[in-house]
Amino acid sequence: MTTAIEIRGLEKSYKDLHVLRGVDLEVARGDIFALLGSNGAGKTTVVRILATLLRADAGSVTVNGFDVAGQPSRVRESISLTGQFAAVDEILTGRENLVLVARLRHLPEPGRIADDLLTRFSLTDAAGRRVATYSGGMRRRLDIAMSLIGDPPVIFLDEPTTGLDPEARIEVWEAVKGLAARGTTVLLTTQYLEEAEHLADRIAILHEGRIVVNGTLEELKRLLPPAKVEYVEKQPTLEEIFFAVVKDQS
Repeated sequence: MTTAIEIRGLEKSYKDLHVLRGVDLEVARGDIFALLGSNGAGKTTVVRILATLLRADAGSVTVNGFDVAGQPSRVRESISLTGQFAAVDEILTGRENLVLVARLRHLPEPGRIADDLLTRFSLTDAAGRRVATYSGGMRRRLDIAMSLIGDPPVIFLDEPTTGLDPEARIEVWEAVKGLAARGTTVLLTTQYLEEAEHLADRIAILHEGRIVVNGTLEELKRLLPPAKVEYVEKQPTLEEIFFAVVKDQS
């Protein structure tokens, strides 16, 4: 299969509030797909339906070849969901969090699985520390690492960098790119435009319950008139200033 997620005519309402009004989407296997939209656009509703946490009113949805409504258990075996806030146990160490999830999934050698993921997400040095001492970026990376236990082919990241500082956001971005490099399909919801621009193979914009545009970044750029070439004195961006100053102090 070349398609990991397929959505056709997806609708969802809460009484008189029509959240999704016929959403159509396809996500290719191994891609990072960004679903953009403002607060209340319906992004989280789409993810909850894909993850079998919410039933759609109409439409069809398949994930990893399995129908969300008719084969929910097979869908859940194929996915992992990371929500807007890190679901980690602050009392446990980073390694203990990973070992716990591996044991809950009844996987052999939970310690080896934990150590492999700690290395993969650059958390080995902090493995024995309680998560309460972790920075926001470290917690988020640990959260994503926990969601990968069992090697799900599809992962949903619902606004994964909400509330993180610039450095932590870059850490999470690198972790997400690492997922796709290993063949994992990533559906990413975000309201940060630069996040989608930095990460996504394809981008869709969800507005008032409908997909209003869908394509690669280059395809989306062609929707606007060609840029005029003018001489502009380039000033450093705030992001460039931030990282330069931080680097000088380290």
